[in-house]
Amino acid sequence: MGIETLTGINRVAVLLICLGEEATAKVFEELSDDEIRQVTRAMSTIDHIPIDIKEKVFSSFRESQNRFAGLFVKGGDFAQKAIAATSGDKRSKFLMDQFLSGTETKSLETIALMAPLMVAGLLQQEHPQTVALILSTQHVEHAAEILTHLPEEIRADVAYRISKIEKVSPVVLSRIEDALHLEIGLVSGKTHKKVGGVDAIVGILNRMKNKLDVDILEDMEQTDPDMAEEIRKKMFTFENLVALDGRSLQMILREVNNDSLTLALKIASEQMREKIFANMSSRAADMIRDDLEAMGPVRLSEVELMQQSIVKIAMKLEEEGKLVLGSGGGDELV
Repeated sequence: MGIETLTGINRVAVLLICLGEEATAKVFEELSDDEIRQVTRAMSTIDHIPIDIKEKVFSSFRESQNRFAGLFVKGGDFAQKAIAATSGDKRSKFLMDQFLSGTETKSLETIALMAPLMVAGLLQQEHPQTVALILSTQHVEHAAEILTHLPEEIRADVAYRISKIEKVSPVVLSRIEDALHLEIGLVSGKTHKKVGGVDAIVGILNRMKNKLDVDILEDMEQTDPDMAEEIRKKMFTFENLVALDGRSLQMILREVNNDSLTLALKIASEQMREKIFANMSSRAADMIRDDLEAMGPVRLSEVELMQQSIVKIAMKLEEEGKLVLGSGGGDELV
């Protein structure tokens, strides 16, 4: 065994063996599982450490201490913990989203600082897929404003493409950067980034004004009815009915029989249940309460299907102009 032939891992193994079990255990607390596996594998091959090797390893360690003197930190972890500790859940989540987006790829950060109208002007001549990809990387409020300013004839197409995006490779980002470099000087990203998807377009559409979300979904329905329906389900859910006024809620309840309503309320929040009960007769409310207590296990998918059917009734009444809805964003037993 010569110091010149020892690999980095072998030197670590020698050092830790010489420091003893207690110190090694402390060091292991700071290492990953893979690092520990590598070090312990190297340890298992050692049965004797010559004194000269021990002294040289310690000497090398002291030199490294001097060379790298200072504080070693995991900056990314520190930043995330600091953001998580900020006051206000909404602000903390917003800052975390911005931080994670910025650390995954900085290629589109300039877009986030530009006025939505200006961005829309830059993008309106681009292919809808390129526009969709760019909007997918932006915060939902900013993306919604940009989408609002895009030409009407491409809005639905862009929205649909956002819903179909999942991940984007550095190659694709690089192509986008090349196309927009002269205007905004984008920088290359290095890792695959999770962008787009149904949740992304739901967030964007929920923040659009002047009922543009309705127009976009109607146009999207011509291309992919199933996708449009999936987006609608996430935009307005059964629990969102709690925000309706009594008159609107009573109008919906008149279209639903008690058995269906009981099933839908199986997993409803207590607030939702009480809002429903307050807008029906005391006798009917008591009957449903009794039925809920006596109801055995049912499939979650059956309950969700019933809730969706009630939401469809609400949407139909809205289409007929009888009420106005707001927007919101398995088989196990329940």
